[in-house]
Formats: sequence, structure tokens, C-alpha cells
Amino acid sequence: MTEITGGAESYEEVKKTAADILTRVKCRPVVGIVCGSGLGELADMVQDAETISYEDIPGFPVSTVAGHAGKLVFGKLGGKPVVLMKGRVHFYEGISIHKTALPIRVMKLLGVKILFVTNAAGGLNQSYEIGDLMILKDHINLPGFAGMTPLRGQNDERFGPRFPATSKAYAKRLRDHAKSTAKTLGFEGFNIHEGVYCMLSGPSYETVAECRFLNMVGSDAVGMSTCPEVIVAVHCGMEVFGLSLITNKAVMEYDTEQVANHKEVLEAGLKRSKDVQKLVAAMLETLEI
Repeated sequence: MTEITGGAESYEEVKKTAADILTRVKCRPVVGIVCGSGLGELADMVQDAETISYEDIPGFPVSTVAGHAGKLVFGKLGGKPVVLMKGRVHFYEGISIHKTALPIRVMKLLGVKILFVTNAAGGLNQSYEIGDLMILKDHINLPGFAGMTPLRGQNDERFGPRFPATSKAYAKRLRDHAKSTAKTLGFEGFNIHEGVYCMLSGPSYETVAECRFLNMVGSDAVGMSTCPEVIVAVHCGMEVFGLSLITNKAVMEYDTEQVANHKEVLEAGLKRSKDVQKLVAAMLETLEI
């Protein structure tokens, strides 16, 4: 069979994977949620949970990173049927850029209409503090500048159009809904911003010069994921909501002992995870689908 998008699974292969998953679970999800580093505890709020390990899904990418459990969790969250990715895969793990976004295409064929993506990110904006949340209003996909995009190659119209527009990738109604929901919840001790996320391929954290450059060109936070998933979601016609947890401050000065590390990321994720859970669940409770 001819491969679609330069190494990506064909529509028939993705459809087969989705059909196989649907035989194992009762839930028929309309919302998909991708959990970033340290945010997998959101799965604990899912009611009537049904779980499938990535390893048990033929052809499904498996995460190798601490803080990413590697499970699909189906059930109800905020009264809505959901499928939650407890852990994602990354390009830096040696997985193709197409494969990192495969779960989103599977979600589409499971019936998902709205995608929530969360991530742990370094704060480039100097007003951001560790533990703050950032609603994504846009992104800069730097790997895409070098041609590393999950849409590279032959296009299959059954997934989406050859040239999808991403200028409105992050749905305004979902961003507005997040802000109003957060206000209703009355969070204290941290701020909620709206900003631009930038993806680098990783796994090395950014140099000082890179951080300064990214901030100068309009990036508020930086991480190593999310953009491929969002691009594929938009291609598939999904609505997207993105949320970054600021787990560390990007190092912007040379004369400092501060360094970024993954342990710090996971600790910040654990500390703020309850608030992220509350926000996502409350959003779903009042979300029109």
C-alpha cells in the first residue's frame, strides 16, 4: 500500500487502529486531551475509566520519557466523553515527526471533535513565574521552518486539505471559555496569561542566545512538543485549545548559576496539576460541543 505523507500511516491503517480501539472500550469520545510532562494526573479525574496501554495498540508510538505513562484513558470528564493521552511522544525520542502526531489522527477517527493539548514549558516572557499557566493563542513551529512537519509528503483528502490554514489554530471561543472559567474558579497564587508557544526539537534545553532570540521574535514560552499535534488536529478539522504550565524560567543571562532540568519540570507539574485538573474539568462541564 502506498504510504501517505512521506512515511505517515495511511488513512486505512489509522482507521484500522481506531476500529480496533473502539472494540475494546464502551466510551465514544468527543473530546481528546493530551497530557504534558507532570500533568498525567488529570487522568485520575476521569470517571468510568477504561485504559489501554500504548504498547497494546499495534503501530502506536510509545513514550520513553519520565512523566509520560503511555496510556489511553477513556471515560467521562466534566460530564463529557473523553479520551485522554496520559503521556505523549516526542520527536527527540527518535520517533518520526509524523508518528508523534499519529494519536491525533486516531482520535479523529474515534470521533473526537475538540482537542485539548497541555504541555510543560519554559517561560521566556520575563513577567511569567514558575507555576503560572499560559493559554496558547498562537505558536511558532521552528522545526517546521526546516521542513519537519507531520503534513510533509503526499496528502490524503480524507484527513484534510493539502494546504490547511493555521492562523486560527487555537479557537477563540475555547480561549475565551478558559479565561471566563478560570475567573469563576478564582485561582490564587499564580497568574494565567495568554501567549505564544514556541517548539524546539530538543532534547537539549535552549542556550541563552536561543532564549533571547525566541523572546525577541515574539515567543512567550518554549517547549519540545505540541506543534505537530496541533497542526494535524487543524488539518483534521478539530477545534484546539492549548495550555502551557510554566515549569521553569528560561535562562536569559550568562552570569547565573540557574540551569534548566527535567526534575524541576516534573516538580512544578506536580505542584500545579490540581489546578490544571480543576480548570480543564470545569471547562468541559460548561463547554458546548
